[in-house]
Amino acid sequence: MTTVSTSVSRKPVRWGRLALHLGCLAALLIMLYPLAWLLATSLKPADEVIASLNLLPSHLEWSNYKTAFEGVNDVSIWRLLSNSLLIAGGAVLGNVISCSLAAYAFARLRFRMRGPLFAFMIATIMLPHHAVLIPQYIIFNQLGLVNTYWPLILPKFLATEAFFVFLIVQFMRGLPRELEEAARIDGCGPFRSFFQVVLPLTRPALITTAIFTFIWTWNDFFTQLIYLFDPEKFTLTLALRSFVDASSQSAFGPMFAMSVIALLPIVLFFLAFQRFLVEGMASSGLKG
Repeated sequence: MTTVSTSVSRKPVRWGRLALHLGCLAALLIMLYPLAWLLATSLKPADEVIASLNLLPSHLEWSNYKTAFEGVNDVSIWRLLSNSLLIAGGAVLGNVISCSLAAYAFARLRFRMRGPLFAFMIATIMLPHHAVLIPQYIIFNQLGLVNTYWPLILPKFLATEAFFVFLIVQFMRGLPRELEEAARIDGCGPFRSFFQVVLPLTRPALITTAIFTFIWTWNDFFTQLIYLFDPEKFTLTLALRSFVDASSQSAFGPMFAMSVIALLPIVLFFLAFQRFLVEGMASSGLKG
């Protein structure tokens, strides 16, 4: 009697798991459809991009990728790619260094007005980017830095990303203070304790910061549009806009092909560090 009741009670559980798996699979297909559409459209002939409703092209138009690799405005795609990597790499380096230093000060050091300053820093998360864009542009224009990469990289070295400071602060607060006390007994000062004790243990949070910074900077369009004028300094995101304007007609096929090329570094960067991203989010203030 017990065996029969147990087998009956297991059936709803199995049907529930099956329904859950089917629901997750349906959600996955819905989320992946735009990516599949982008990849398929990048291989469509020009007359099928807008007119045809079919997902798959009638024949593969590899010339779209050939045109995309030629670049725009006499600028090769390798130059555009290197410009994007330079800006994204500089932003990652700046955020990791400055935000970790600021987070260590808020999480570990004792100083006057620490609480109000931390609350003020958190409040800047709600400040729209457009509210500070004009004052920043005026400052960089007076310094003669407009149409250079400095307005896109320099603010990252000043710990202006409050979200990442908060993320690293929450992670550092979970570290045992006994490690720093032992280092202090051995003669380590604040800087040496930070670099040799705290910083290595904060690797998951730092990698999470690096991943988000790279993705957000790589996909940034508006800020780069404001500060960069010279086509030689354009990034891939700016080139996508000018790619349509460069010809008398909208070349959607090559534009989508360049979009696929622009997505590859993000996908590779995420796949390389996704394990640390999950670890950082699970052990920081972003959980639950």
